[in-house]
Amino acid sequence: MQWRVGLEAYEVVAAHGWYEEERQHPQPFIFTVWATLSGNDRIEDLDETLNYADIQIAIDEVMLKAPEPIHLMEDMGQRVVDLLAAHSSVASLSVRIEKPRAPLPHPGGLPVIEVLWQRA
Repeated sequence: MQWRVGLEAYEVVAAHGWYEEERQHPQPFIFTVWATLSGNDRIEDLDETLNYADIQIAIDEVMLKAPEPIHLMEDMGQRVVDLLAAHSSVASLSVRIEKPRAPLPHPGGLPVIEVLWQRA
């Protein structure tokens, strides 16, 4: 048996981005995070899993408490991975970030990055 814990479509409004305009005006970032847990046994205690509240807290830490604006979504994703990988119960992570108001040359499309991490 394999266990996965996730938080889907968590929206955070923050002022991050490559362009100065993005760093001055907050915009939505939508996170979907899935963690595969190590071990195949029954999970009967919160210490044996990854609390989805911890996923939300990690995203908030990265997005709302960054000392300076984060320029790339890839960096955002890596920072979330760094925080969640500290939980010993996590074997792998998938972090997807959508940026629906990203500046594009013309209308259409949804900018998104996804990082996949696996414990060595």
